[in-house]
Amino acid sequence: MKIHISVLILAILLAGCGKEAKQQDVAMADETVVPVKLSRVEAASRSELVRVSGTVASAEEARLSFKIGGIVSKIFVKEGQTVRKGQLLAMLDQTEIDAQVNQAQYSAEKSERDLHRVQNMLKDTAATLEQVQNATTGYDVAKQNLNIAKFNQSYSRIISPIDGTVTDKLINEGELTGPGNPGIIITSNRKNDWVVRIGVSDKDWARLKMGDKATVNLDAYPNEPFTGKVSNFAQAADPVSKLYEIEISIDPAGKRLASGLYAKVGITPSKSSNYWIIPVEALLEGNGKQGFVYVNVENRAKRIPVTIGYLDGDKVLISEGLDGISEVITAGSAFLTENSKVEVRK
Repeated sequence: MKIHISVLILAILLAGCGKEAKQQDVAMADETVVPVKLSRVEAASRSELVRVSGTVASAEEARLSFKIGGIVSKIFVKEGQTVRKGQLLAMLDQTEIDAQVNQAQYSAEKSERDLHRVQNMLKDTAATLEQVQNATTGYDVAKQNLNIAKFNQSYSRIISPIDGTVTDKLINEGELTGPGNPGIIITSNRKNDWVVRIGVSDKDWARLKMGDKATVNLDAYPNEPFTGKVSNFAQAADPVSKLYEIEISIDPAGKRLASGLYAKVGITPSKSSNYWIIPVEALLEGNGKQGFVYVNVENRAKRIPVTIGYLDGDKVLISEGLDGISEVITAGSAFLTENSKVEVRK
């Protein structure tokens, strides 16, 4: 009886094992095979473009003001007017200023007479050497006061230091203006004085050098790119934006430019980095600088995390993650999961 029971148990176990093996065979037969295509991974040394926007301005800009305060008597120019170097642009009322010059002139003349009188008295032993020295000092001080008054008088007028165009007039006739307050702004109108001023991050600031080439696109001239180069660097960040200002000198190529034109700039740094280049369709779930690709390992999909450098048309430049990888999966990658079975098709 015990023998019959043992035989029965053995038969049941064998039947179960056979059923399980059959189920595994069916599962393997039903596993989905994803057809895919492969693309080669190319290595290259590239310079990542710095893409920013800014405005056109004149490289030579003058923010002119009066050295002293006073009543604005006359303004001789209007906004948009072309001016020449040395041209009188504005002046203060000269009544008080001329009086100060005359007062300093009279004081200097009196000091000179006093000095001559004391010198003659010294010859007659009617004055001491100390009195002569004091009179000499008084005369020298009076002359310096006269020089100051004349200097202030000369800067009670605004004279254009450059050939250019009046871009802004901040004062009006009859107003009281203070010393140093900007009154008239002039930009140079020479053809080769145009620049684009942009703000870049500290990372991009460190990557750029003087002379790096740039491409400038202006909304005013669509589909007509201008060439340029980095011509000036700020050595401190703007306290508000925390960006570093850079100037891009541009070649107007015969076009008429004006201050304030909106510009999009692409700068090619001279410093390059090593990248792996793959088709954009091979990259999945890109999030900022992170993403992943699939590679074929013995007809199984393997997910590889990568660090994205930047996009270049229909290519993606990868900075990290593809060491030792020669091919990545492109077509069919969207249907894959880790360890999916794949079939490579040409």
